[in-house]
This record gives sequence, structure tokens and C-alpha cells, in this order.
Amino acid sequence: MGRRLSPRRRCRAGMRALGRLLPDGLAGRFALVLAAALIAANLAALSLFAVQRASLDRAALIDRELERIVSLVPLIEAAPPEQQALMARRASTRMSRLSVDPNPAVRGDAGAGRTDALLRDLATALPGRELRAAVSRHGASHRGARVSIAIALQSGAGPNGVWLNATSRGEAPPRPAFDVRVSLLVLALSLLFVLAVGLVFVRRLTRPLADLARAARAAGRGDRSARVDERGARELREAAAAFNDMQAQIARFDAERMRTMAALGHDLRTPITSLRIRAELLDEAEAAPMIRTLEEMTVMAEGLVACARGAGEPEDARPVDLAPLLRRLCEDRGAELTVERPAQVIARPVALGRALGNLVDNAIRYGGEAQVTLATGASEARILIADRGPGIAPERLDSVFEPFVRGEDSRSMDTGGTGLGLSIARTIVTSHGGTITLTNRKGGGLLATVGLPLAPAG
Repeated sequence: MGRRLSPRRRCRAGMRALGRLLPDGLAGRFALVLAAALIAANLAALSLFAVQRASLDRAALIDRELERIVSLVPLIEAAPPEQQALMARRASTRMSRLSVDPNPAVRGDAGAGRTDALLRDLATALPGRELRAAVSRHGASHRGARVSIAIALQSGAGPNGVWLNATSRGEAPPRPAFDVRVSLLVLALSLLFVLAVGLVFVRRLTRPLADLARAARAAGRGDRSARVDERGARELREAAAAFNDMQAQIARFDAERMRTMAALGHDLRTPITSLRIRAELLDEAEAAPMIRTLEEMTVMAEGLVACARGAGEPEDARPVDLAPLLRRLCEDRGAELTVERPAQVIARPVALGRALGNLVDNAIRYGGEAQVTLATGASEARILIADRGPGIAPERLDSVFEPFVRGEDSRSMDTGGTGLGLSIARTIVTSHGGTITLTNRKGGGLLATVGLPLAPAG
């Protein structure tokens, strides 16, 4: 048997299930809450309207019955005494019972506000007569009020006098059936109108949030030029300003880091050259290891300079046809190119050529050959660079983009470069608003995918 869940866990499970049923977007959830509130408000209003209508119907019925009784008093008084009781019985209805009796049916005034008001109305309509009245609830269901009145007829009150006793029940008369279709139509129209207005405003409210999310994703890919318009409500303007300030600070930090790398690369060249000159003066056996180490240091220094130059290239962006650019890179390196569909992007051609060239060089270095494909999607151009090399361990596919991190652990220049090629490529691609990913191919090898936004049409 399965273990029974505690009430708290059942409640949590129910809340999670309810959360999965809710719309995912803010606009959808706002519309759902607004619709629920409108439906509840309309149902409450309909209920109050029905109760108030029933109350007004009962009050109108009592008033009509009292008017009828008041109009009967002169007629009964004018009739012969032996006919008065018969007239009263014939004047009785389902809602009112009338009788002529020697004694009043009401033993005294109840003294309540409703009774006093009734006595005043009767005294105005029947001046000079002794009157008694009582108003009370009747029945367990409280469907209405019982109104009892006693009117002393002009034939005299006392031992030989008679009273007209009347009892009316304030039950509402039968009404036409409640028109559900009309009520539902009114509810649907009000719901649609309010939802339409509400969704217009909520879309205006959430549009800055969507812009902020897109800019944040671009910033996560390394695009330091992504900014958000500071508009909308105060909280949204503050969030956009904070994001823009964060982007500016990160951009300044990156620029300073690149300047440091460039300065370090330049400053290393002089001592490396001096040491190489001194090493070449030594015996060949002693100089060979030193020269090899100095060559590696020279490559690393040049890599630092290239990395800094790729991030801060003083080059204007312009429309670039990717097919001729890739064709030139592949011809220079002996790589195979397939153009499925030409594509044009807004780019800095020298910087972009350096980034794509680094990817092709890596494919040739580790796989012996490179297969380059240019494809076009709905909104971006995709450049695929594939090889049949050893690939990269899955857990290192992201870390290899960091500076000085290589796909294999050897630090020898014979098995690879300095670990800056992929870092330079990612820095340049993201500065163009693009993306770059690495995946291992089935059957061995690595696939580098570069996505770049297409240039606007026209």
C-alpha cells in the first residue's frame, strides 16, 4: 500500500497542481484574475438584485392590499349589518383574509416603527376611526411579513360595535422565470469589454519587462551593448536604469581587462626578444630548450594582443555578405564550404573574419579538416563548422570559451594553441549580438554553431 500523505503535503501538492494549470505569462494570469473577480462581482450583484427585487415586490403587494382594504371600508359600512360579514368574506383573497367581528383581532399596538408608520397611513386614509395594527414576521422561512389590522366601523365600537379585521401576508406573487440567457449575455459582454481594456493596459505594462528579459539574455551571452529603454512605471524605470548601469560597469571592466591584456602582451615582447637573442648566443644543445620555451611565450603574448584587439576593434559595422567572407577564409585554409542560402549581416568584417577563422583553424588543427556550412533561418544566419577530431568532454564544452582554457590538458604548443582562440571568437560573435555553441558530433568530432542576426531587409 502507498504511504498516505499528510494534510500539509496534500495541500502543497494541490497548490503545485493548481500552479501548473495557471497561464505561464503575466498577461494571462492577470486576465484570469480579472475574469474571476468580474464573474464573482456580477454574481454577487445578481444575487443582491434578486433579494432586493423580492423585498420590493412584497412591499408593493402589501401596499396594494391595504389600498384595497381601505377602499372596502366605506362600502361595508354602507351595507346592512347582516350583509357586512358576507361582503368581508367575499372580499378575501389568497393574500388577504377579511372578516367582520364584534372584537378586534389585534389586541394592541406593537409599537414598532413599521407599525407606527402603518397606523399613520391608515389614520390619514380613514379619519375618525379607531385603528389597531401589528406587523410581524411569519413562518420559519421568513418569506415575508404578516400585517394585521383592525378597523372600527362607523356603525359603532363597543358592546354593539363591529370591527373589520384584515390579515395580509407579504408573500411575493409568482414572477416570470429568471432569464438566464440575458444575464449570461450581459455578464459575457461586460467581461469581454473589461478584459479587452485590461489586456491593453497590461500589455503596455509588461512590454518593458519583455524588453528587459531580452536584454538580459543578450547580456548573458556577453553582449555588453544591450540596453533597455527606461520607460513605463516607476519600478520598471528603476529596474531598466539599474540594468543599464550594470551593463555600463561590466563594459568598463571588460575594456579595462582587455587594455591590461594588450599592455601585458606588448610589454612581454621586449624581454622575450632580449632573452631569445641571449639564448641564441649559447651552444645549440643548451639553447634549444630555452628558445622553444621563448617561442611558446611569444605565441602567448601575441594571443593576448589578438584577444584584446578582437574585443575592442576600432572598426565600423556595415552590411557583410557571409558567403564571400567564408569562401575567402575556407580557400586560404583549405576547408570545404557549402552555402545553402546566402545571408547578409551587420558586422565588422575584419573582426568577424578573425572569429570565424579561429574556429576553422581549430577544426583543422584538431580534426585535420573542416566542413563549413552557411544556412539561414527565419531571423538569423547560421554558420556550422564541423570536424572529425577527438571532440571535447561534455562537461568542458562551456569552459573552453574561457581565456587560456583548452580542450585538452596538455600545455604543449605542439598539440594546440594558447587557449585564446575560442575566447576571442566568442567575444567577437557576442559583440555582434550573436551566439556560439559547441556540440560533439555522432561518430566523433566537434560542431561549432555560430548564429548572427540577419541584416534588416531593404
